Amino acid sequence: MSSAQLAKPSHKQRVRTLWISDVHLGTRDCQAEHLASFLKRYQADKVYLVGDIIDGWRLKGGIYWPQAHTNVIRRLLTMSKRGTEVIYVTGNHDEFLRGYSSLVLGNIQLVDEAEHVTADGRRLLVIHGDQFDVITRYHRWLAFLGDSAYEFTLTLNRWLNHWRRRYGYGYWSLSAYLKHKVKSAVNFISDFEEAIAHECSKRGFNGVVCGHIHHAEIRPMGEVEYLNCGDWVESCSALIEHLDGHIELYRLADDQALQAQLPGVAEAAIEPAA
Repeated sequence: MSSAQLAKPSHKQRVRTLWISDVHLGTRDCQAEHLASFLKRYQADKVYLVGDIIDGWRLKGGIYWPQAHTNVIRRLLTMSKRGTEVIYVTGNHDEFLRGYSSLVLGNIQLVDEAEHVTADGRRLLVIHGDQFDVITRYHRWLAFLGDSAYEFTLTLNRWLNHWRRRYGYGYWSLSAYLKHKVKSAVNFISDFEEAIAHECSKRGFNGVVCGHIHHAEIRPMGEVEYLNCGDWVESCSALIEHLDGHIELYRLADDQALQAQLPGVAEAAIEPAA
């Protein structure tokens, strides 16, 4: 049981780094309320936004931007104002920002990739990861087609969790479950992980922090450490570097399950921000 899991929202926990990716602000399936509440729990030296934070693909088809999405932006700006360094690493859904790479606005930087050195001296490549997705790079029409099918799955996911909440159950992702069961999806994830780990090793990094595939994980791959932030659409997950350099994978579902088992800490469970 980690201190990060038990930290109450009203008492900010000091951490060295937070990594979040694939928030997809501007879409109906973005779990913005949960993300805003998560960010409110921590005082971080650095926050890396590892791509697909704003969904430019979806916004092209029409504007969807509720107050909860604005609250996430406001929370990040507040953290920046209070001294947190915010590094926005561009992704494929927010590729419209890639024309402004190297932009610096106070404590906010916009980059295509970054290098992070942990407290214990490991060099990590921080990159969204779409560069290692063959479909995204060479078959954009397939990427858009797949994105439409994925959106349908997320719609089912949204309704399922609506009824789960009604009956007192915690968050559960149908789309994430299917990823683990469909062979082609499993193979795609494996190919992506191997490609990005190979690039990381070739460039002399100790590890890589990425997003893109909405599949949160920390595991060794050969000589490098593979760390994927996951997303705030399906798994609601993030990476947390503690002051000693240890990196923890946070999952909302695990946190909710833990709080349910600890009555004395039940009120500390993440609830949608007001």
